[in-house]
Amino acid sequence: MAALKICSVIVFAVVLLNAPETNGALSSRTWRKIYKANRNGPYLGLVIPNLFEMNPLLQSPSFTSSNLTLDFDGRRFRFGTIGEKKVILAMTGLGMINAGITTQLLLSLFKIEGVVHYGIAGNANPSLNIGDVTIPRYWLHAGLWSWQRYGQGPEDELALESNGDYTRKYGYLKFANYTANVTHVSSYDNLLNNIWYQPEEVFPVDGTPEERQHAFWVAVDSHYFNISKKLEVLKLESCINSTTCLSETPKVTTVKRGTSASIYLDNAAYRSFIYNKFKVSPVDMESASVALICLQQKVPFIIIRALSDLAGGGSAQSNEASTFTSLAANNSVKVVVEFIKLL
Repeated sequence: MAALKICSVIVFAVVLLNAPETNGALSSRTWRKIYKANRNGPYLGLVIPNLFEMNPLLQSPSFTSSNLTLDFDGRRFRFGTIGEKKVILAMTGLGMINAGITTQLLLSLFKIEGVVHYGIAGNANPSLNIGDVTIPRYWLHAGLWSWQRYGQGPEDELALESNGDYTRKYGYLKFANYTANVTHVSSYDNLLNNIWYQPEEVFPVDGTPEERQHAFWVAVDSHYFNISKKLEVLKLESCINSTTCLSETPKVTTVKRGTSASIYLDNAAYRSFIYNKFKVSPVDMESASVALICLQQKVPFIIIRALSDLAGGGSAQSNEASTFTSLAANNSVKVVVEFIKLL
């Protein structure tokens, strides 16, 4: 019986590796490359939002390319080493959906021992500065809401709440609290009414299919997080050229929380709200998606984000994200490289 099973697996593999290429499927040539690459694994997966965040790593003397790349569904997977660690680099593109798709492909196709996600982010924490590199313990997807009908309030049950689809457990935002230029009125309203933040539905690989679980705060790997604390002594860049420098020397800091949504946050009022409500520091568009995929696939992960601006403005120095984007990207890469060398 055991021999029959082995033969069946071999026959299936031969058929698969010689299958013709069809739309939406891997070609037999690509399958052979994946099989060969995985024989040299496992790898540490590096998930990176954009080229301007990936290029400093590609140009780093600490990264050695193996000259192997695999392309599938618009994604490119680049192989190499950092120190003695074998790595695969994958650029996601902007936003939660792109990050989730790319991370899932990485974990489904390749033998991955862990994931490091890095890049730049906006900042919601007034005690931190542009150029700082943050390593949060927890991540939140802050773009999943239940938006109440006008006239309803916190005492009213949400639609489908009784079915377990939605909850009034998390972050209540009343838009009327942010109405401006109201005079001679003791109370006021806003047609946008209220929202409640919602946990994600998750389906872990070791759970029962279609039996949902929920996750609001997603914790990074505790071992990775403890290692990352050793990076707080690193010296980071503070100047982008001889004439443009930060007034505060950037630092590496572990923080409690970060948040993501497919929204470019450039609004001071909302920044203050999410900081006061959730005590988050970095604010970006991809990290929580990577966290949720790794949670469901039971793969250890960590996320490292350098701050390029105070979201919504308000700092004493230049607060346009484009001004210090390159500095923040370089600082994030330096921290990532040193983290990997400690593994």
